[in-house]
Amino acid sequence: MKNLLNVFFAIMFTAGVLCARGGTASTGGQASQRSAPRVSLLVPSAMKEQAPATFRAKFTTTKGDFVVEVRRAWAPLGADRFYNLVKNHFFDGAAFFRVLPGFVAQFGLNPRPEVNRVWATAAIKDDPVTQSNLTGYLTFATAGRNTRTTQLFINLADNRNLDGMGFAPFGKVVEGMGVVQQFYSGYGEGAPSGHGPDQGRITNEGKAYLDKNFPLLDSIKTAVIVE
Repeated sequence: MKNLLNVFFAIMFTAGVLCARGGTASTGGQASQRSAPRVSLLVPSAMKEQAPATFRAKFTTTKGDFVVEVRRAWAPLGADRFYNLVKNHFFDGAAFFRVLPGFVAQFGLNPRPEVNRVWATAAIKDDPVTQSNLTGYLTFATAGRNTRTTQLFINLADNRNLDGMGFAPFGKVVEGMGVVQQFYSGYGEGAPSGHGPDQGRITNEGKAYLDKNFPLLDSIKTAVIVE
């Protein structure tokens, strides 16, 4: 039965991330003050800065705060992409649109449709899987080989079955995992497999679509690099 459940969750997860392309407790760390100007979110090609070997990102959400620690050696390309997205405030206002208890909390679509559209094709190549998808580990969602863009998920349980599918964790939640476990999950699986948010519509309609149809979703107020 356990094996069957793992297969089911893996299928549902894959279906969920494919939809993204079908839309055809508090920390004492201080926010890092960078002198360089913020890069426009409409220019993905300009976000090429290499991430530090280890860094932390603080997420302030509608449920509270959590902190992610990233180790670049685990998955360098994924770590670099995440670093640039956080540093340039891509995740501010983004919803946790797919929360499945015992599986994942998924996010990474910007509230502005025009931003989502330019990032939809800004894919990075795959990283080798060096870490397992354990509880609290942060991983990019994919829709096949070399298709990682901006969507990520936090593992809400040990999902080792995802390792063999190419999902490469690059960081983990080191503070506030209890906050993550409380994100609103009442809408269930996303469309078309369930009645939750349609990732294609989030991409094309942004925050307006979610506010109107899924008002109880939790979201990110700000995400910043901390020292």
